[in-house]
Amino acid sequence: MMTEENLQQPQTLPQWLLHNAKNRSQEVAQRYKRDGVWQEFTWLDVRNQVLQLTLGLRARGVTRGQTIVLISENRPELYWAEWAALAIGAKVVALYPDAIESEIEYVVEDSQAICVFAEDQEQVDKVLPLMARHSDLGTVVWWESGGLWSYRYEGLLGWDEFKSLVQPVHAKDEEWFEQVVAQGKSQDIALLMYTSGTTGSPKGVITTHGSLLHNASLIGKTLQLSEACDYLSYIPLSWATEQWVGVTLGLLHPMRVNFAERPDQIQVAIRELACEVVFFGPRQWESLAAGVHARMLDAAQWRKKIVNWGLRIGRLARADQMDTIKRHWWVRFQLFFADALVLRPLRDQLGLKGAKTAFTGGAAVSPDIFRLFASMGVMLRNVYGCSEFGLISVHQGKQVNAETIGQLVLMPSAWAPSLQWRVSQEGGLEVSGGAGFSGYWGKPEKSAEKLNGEWFQTGDAVGMGPGRTELIYYDRVEHMSSLKGGHQFSKQFIEVRLRFSPYIKEVMVVGDASREHITALINIDGEVFGHWAEQNGVSFTTFTDLSQRPEVLAQVASEIAVVNRTLPESARLRHFVNLPKELDADEGELTRTRKLKRDFIENRYSALIEAMYANKAHELIEIPVRYQDGRAGTLCATVTVGRASTQSDLEI
Repeated sequence: MMTEENLQQPQTLPQWLLHNAKNRSQEVAQRYKRDGVWQEFTWLDVRNQVLQLTLGLRARGVTRGQTIVLISENRPELYWAEWAALAIGAKVVALYPDAIESEIEYVVEDSQAICVFAEDQEQVDKVLPLMARHSDLGTVVWWESGGLWSYRYEGLLGWDEFKSLVQPVHAKDEEWFEQVVAQGKSQDIALLMYTSGTTGSPKGVITTHGSLLHNASLIGKTLQLSEACDYLSYIPLSWATEQWVGVTLGLLHPMRVNFAERPDQIQVAIRELACEVVFFGPRQWESLAAGVHARMLDAAQWRKKIVNWGLRIGRLARADQMDTIKRHWWVRFQLFFADALVLRPLRDQLGLKGAKTAFTGGAAVSPDIFRLFASMGVMLRNVYGCSEFGLISVHQGKQVNAETIGQLVLMPSAWAPSLQWRVSQEGGLEVSGGAGFSGYWGKPEKSAEKLNGEWFQTGDAVGMGPGRTELIYYDRVEHMSSLKGGHQFSKQFIEVRLRFSPYIKEVMVVGDASREHITALINIDGEVFGHWAEQNGVSFTTFTDLSQRPEVLAQVASEIAVVNRTLPESARLRHFVNLPKELDADEGELTRTRKLKRDFIENRYSALIEAMYANKAHELIEIPVRYQDGRAGTLCATVTVGRASTQSDLEI
């Protein structure tokens, strides 16, 4: 409940920006690497940039309640554009930078957007055709000029041109800016965060300023972040967690938010900055782990032995994450040398040397990922929640149970009461209280479907961990499956453990009540297997050729067998195929957060699935593909059906 004391605090993100600009004017708020040099922006600098952009929006006729769309890689201008839109009272939709034209058009139409901020020519080219089809979309603003100098379109403005609409800034403009920001309230809509669309068309989740501040406040308290710590903004702003952490907690705590020069420079930037706070999605942590294994393939035998020894000592010393006090003296003694020779250099290579708080969220993560990074000296924590409702659980304290998704966060904040929870008879998690569920934009019937009385249905099947304070995540309720004999299993539970293998990039487990056993569609990691093939004298030409090599199939079978040994007999995989191409979000096989679109994949690769259940040796398939240059084509390939067992003899 709001108290008089709470109401004296800033109630919106722009109000926090002005608060910081007044009280921390010369402190560094953001840093951005441009042309190899780190540029610094103080809170006053950021405030002045947002002021100019807000005035530019006013000059283009944007008013309170309208919608602004952002499409860009993470950089300061993206943050400034969001805060400017919120300052004038508009709501924001942030899209993935690799979103295709049809995805952008759906959001522009559904959200009734009138303005788009686009990073560069690639993004502008996707938006310009929409201006002709949607009369309300009257302004597109870009900030990277490469390739755009010859573009002449009504409503298309460069960054400097957009800001110059109101220059010079007069005292009355400053006064108006302060007044319009002061009008904001915590219950005002800040964002529409569109769902990934795994179960239908994406829906815009209504997110208020109060919701953002509530969730950011809880994350700051539970993770006990130090003030003015360094954070590298990398996860797209279309993720709720990046909005909570980089955008909102960066204001509220505050933190120094940093931006790499390019997405492929993330590791370099983290190493240079020695960031204390690191947030990667599950796929990024899995990629880092796979990179370690890939480098080991090329290492000399003596070096492999040293690294394996160091990781083994790290695991023994940190079996309960970072708790080393109760270990045998000889383990603690060897840890000193293991850390100096292996673990510290490994952390440095991965850019994790300064990481005091490392966390992940958005999807399930294999416990082996947690244990691997713990052995290196990096305690990885899980943040679990959903964009509709907010934060639900976080790994807290000095120890982390890798088998859970953290302790329930039951504390209130200045903006919302504490969370309440329960598990339904179907095993689904339901929550109430907290920031609450504000509904889907323009879809009251879909909003109603998510509610069970006053309880919001997350749709996640969970169990209780030790002390009934920690949650164990199984899968989405609708994805909990049973076989023909009635045996139940979780597809995602098996998939996250298979993805721990450096050789497996993506995997989709298949099985339902019409099937007697479980099979899997595998996407191999082409880069890792490329190194492996070179080391093992396996020749290949294309990704398709590599995926079907007998030696590669045998290696994948052995990786599946390792996981099979940890599963009940009924939940073990019997057959698998290596897909002849990588799963691609542009072809509708993955969401932009790299979640599997199961129904689409099952339909597209139905011939392979039936071949596995028919116990065939091979299957010829034709798959429509889209090349990077936009051309469409067809991939024809003969795919081998592999078999894996829990025994040492592996069959192909």
